[in-house]
Amino acid sequence: MTHEQAIAKLEADIRLRGMSEHTVKEYSSKAKRFLKHTQKPIETICEQDFRNYLEFLDREKTLAPSTINIHNSALRFFFEVTLEQTLCYRRLPRKKDPIKVPTAFTRQEILWFLEAIDDDLRYKAIFSVLYGCGLRLSEVRHLRIQDIDSEQMRLFVNQGKGQKDRWVPLGQSSLVDLRTYFARFRPNHPEGWLFLNTKGDDCISERAIQDAFKKYHQRGRIKTYGTVHTLRHSYATHQMEDGVNVFFIQKILGHATLWTTMRYLRIAMTDVMKTKSPLDKLMEKEEKRKAKGKVVPQNG
Repeated sequence: MTHEQAIAKLEADIRLRGMSEHTVKEYSSKAKRFLKHTQKPIETICEQDFRNYLEFLDREKTLAPSTINIHNSALRFFFEVTLEQTLCYRRLPRKKDPIKVPTAFTRQEILWFLEAIDDDLRYKAIFSVLYGCGLRLSEVRHLRIQDIDSEQMRLFVNQGKGQKDRWVPLGQSSLVDLRTYFARFRPNHPEGWLFLNTKGDDCISERAIQDAFKKYHQRGRIKTYGTVHTLRHSYATHQMEDGVNVFFIQKILGHATLWTTMRYLRIAMTDVMKTKSPLDKLMEKEEKRKAKGKVVPQNG
């Protein structure tokens, strides 16, 4: 079996399991990089090559733990399913990924960002929905016209991450932006895509949205660094600061586990920052005690 045949079999194996095209692309690209690095025939590739490659990624490429773990997952699938080899996971460990606090924009920065979008109704609607509904970039790209339910003020996410469907609340402001965009562009595509590319033959690309974000982020003079996904982080953080039940936020965001949603407690600082230091409480109590025991001198 040639390298090309192995990659073709890998992609077929992924699709047979009903996994997403994103997974097909990710696993395929990682396997191609591995094969290019090893420069060995498929028949001679073994677990030690897998381990050597992980060490190479860690020491010489200095990739982030999360990125190395993606390579690990892709190659585990490639070896075990496509090449039908048995692996010892103890020799192929996943790297411990430090828990990082997600970055979020302040509410004022969100306003500045949205106000900076004054020249394109399409991007105004896209970013309004991204923040206003807490969607992922891939989810807003694949929104269809029929996914907007203005009567019940909700939006349908078709096959989101993990190939899961869900409904999310649709805010009035986002609905207004969507209607303004639709009235101007009247998108018409056989698949029903709401946001089309410039040619009008497919849904808008991730790169186009990312480039637009950078443009308006700079125009709005936003000091906090961020990406398109930071709008989703900001949605979750602001909802948590407003006291929305964490279980509701989990369902809206489409998180598989509550732990993922709980990360936002680390940056929802409204109530946390109001917490008084125990030392201050102690000193205040002592000052009150002294004040009560203080003898006020009498006149005369």
